[in-house]
Amino acid sequence: MIIRNNLFHHAFFFLATLMLTASLSAQDNTLTAKETREGWKLLWDGKTTEGWRGANSENFPNKGWAVEDGCLVHHKGGGGDIVTVSEYKNFILSVDFKFAPGANSGIKYFVSKERTGEATLGCEYQILDDDTHPDANAGRNGNRKLGSLYDIIPAPKDKPVNKDGWNTALLIVSGNHVEHWLNGVKLLDYERNNSGWTELVNASKFKGKANFGNHAGGHILLQDHGDEVWFKNIKLKEL
Repeated sequence: MIIRNNLFHHAFFFLATLMLTASLSAQDNTLTAKETREGWKLLWDGKTTEGWRGANSENFPNKGWAVEDGCLVHHKGGGGDIVTVSEYKNFILSVDFKFAPGANSGIKYFVSKERTGEATLGCEYQILDDDTHPDANAGRNGNRKLGSLYDIIPAPKDKPVNKDGWNTALLIVSGNHVEHWLNGVKLLDYERNNSGWTELVNASKFKGKANFGNHAGGHILLQDHGDEVWFKNIKLKEL
């Protein structure tokens, strides 16, 4: 019975990913009728900053971030991280992104200032130019490269990356089960709230951070790491 449940669990998310991929022909920052029926919603409307704020502020940053040509862009010059106004628990998140040469950024989740005392602390889907950014050679076994669970679990070396154009990050959170996908390929998965997860965290830079990654939910964050990066088609389906 356990094996059957696990197979169903993974088959469900694989099918959900295929369904998402098949619906990506919509105009940027819009939902197809199929996505709407399936319960997807836009986390960013492609025109305003509604639904987002500074990670340490009730307002959206007045520098660093800009809305340009249907993209949410971070330019060099500060501004700080931005987070969703709302918090999310179980979900599938899809984000299209591209990055400038040498750039570093990330998509964080389980971010909760109230629970952690640090507004920008959370698990991170790493966005990085692996070829030129020095962080690619830091950490352990490549766990700071693109698509990795930052400083904890490395993404495969042969991941499908479009360095000169758009990529699609997919995050799946179902209770304690989490998956990272890139351009339709699953990079990694993990289970949290257990002894194995604690060992992974204690081997990372997050050792000593109380209950790191174990919160039921939290804000979703786009990172200001001082580099230029573009985001669009930020969509979420709650499970």
